Amino acid sequence: MACADNDTLCIVREYQYEVIIVPVLLIGLFLILLITILCLRHRSMKVKDQEIAEAAGEKEQTNVRGNSYIALSEATVQSVLSSKDPCLRKLEVSHDSIDGQGEQIQNGSYGPIFKAEMVEENPNRPKAIVIKALRDSSSLQEMKDFLGQMAFQSQLGHHENIVQLIGCCTDKLPVYAILECVDHRDLLTFLWTCRRDVMTMDGIPFDLTERQVYNIALQVVSGLDFLQQKKLIHGDVGARNVLIQRNFTAKLSGLGAAYEIHTYGDVATRRQLPAKWMAPERILKRPCGVKSDVWSFGILLYEMITLGAPPYPEIPPSDIFQHLQRGNIMPRPSTCQPSLYSIMKSCWPWKESSRPSLPELRKRLEVGKRNANDRMVLQVPDLVVPELYARVAGIDPVSLAADYTIL
Repeated sequence: MACADNDTLCIVREYQYEVIIVPVLLIGLFLILLITILCLRHRSMKVKDQEIAEAAGEKEQTNVRGNSYIALSEATVQSVLSSKDPCLRKLEVSHDSIDGQGEQIQNGSYGPIFKAEMVEENPNRPKAIVIKALRDSSSLQEMKDFLGQMAFQSQLGHHENIVQLIGCCTDKLPVYAILECVDHRDLLTFLWTCRRDVMTMDGIPFDLTERQVYNIALQVVSGLDFLQQKKLIHGDVGARNVLIQRNFTAKLSGLGAAYEIHTYGDVATRRQLPAKWMAPERILKRPCGVKSDVWSFGILLYEMITLGAPPYPEIPPSDIFQHLQRGNIMPRPSTCQPSLYSIMKSCWPWKESSRPSLPELRKRLEVGKRNANDRMVLQVPDLVVPELYARVAGIDPVSLAADYTIL
């Protein structure tokens, strides 16, 4: 029955499905859809937060590295010290036998490095030593890495061209690594001092001939070969990581990168190695081997023959990889004979397989040494400004020797 035109109630009843029910259903569906979207969004954010938390947990576990795995959140200083490698117990030295802290040499990756004396059997004849100290503000993880590096070095065995770990203080704080003392300290500082117009200083000769460059290079190769026989690479070959004794005996130091590459497969991100010494595969963070050390050894030859000049002086450190990609190498320095430059160039092919092996390098260096000049002293007139050197070389100036007065 049709509704009258003025019967509003009848009209509403007739069209109630279209006027009331459909809008209510639509509003209901919209509310359900909105609630569903909000729930899904909340769930997604919750899952994402959980993934982040799990990733952070995994990262924390990954960072707990070394021979003894202790959760950082539960570890204490004493528990870390007590978990050290047993080989360090044989090298343990009492803090009381260390006769104070002497001259600071430089700042290392873990803390200050300084000279000191150690009292052994005869208190009237203390032994000169070098101490690497773990800084007071170090984290527990850094402490475990420091202990791990000491254990690594103690297990290498003796070699005349590797700096020896002769003791440690690890029973309580402060933690020390005790190394043999070397007269001239690092080769880089020695090379800079050779630029001065002095023949001797405190009875120590400060001059260098071409034959002595070959002699030092052969000793470095001997040390690298020792590491290679143990399936190790040094990872940071450079004049700053070679120590020189009074009789021109060279000793490789700076084994922190070797420890990290051996233990973790790569150098820790907190250790910034200078790109200008690194082979292309090292810059690209690809797996590396002894041929990467060969590349860096070529840079070391350049450092020696130029009396400590920074490599690629015209190239900013940030541009060095692109420079190498174009096939560029350093030109022959004016102080370098063609025979030595030929050895340097042989270390710098882009492909690792094209670089010589350590035995091949040794043969070429021995031939070069026989023909090298041993009378003419290398001379470079310009003195070094350490801060400028650090900027050009792309290294942390804090890592350089602390005593700049001789420059």
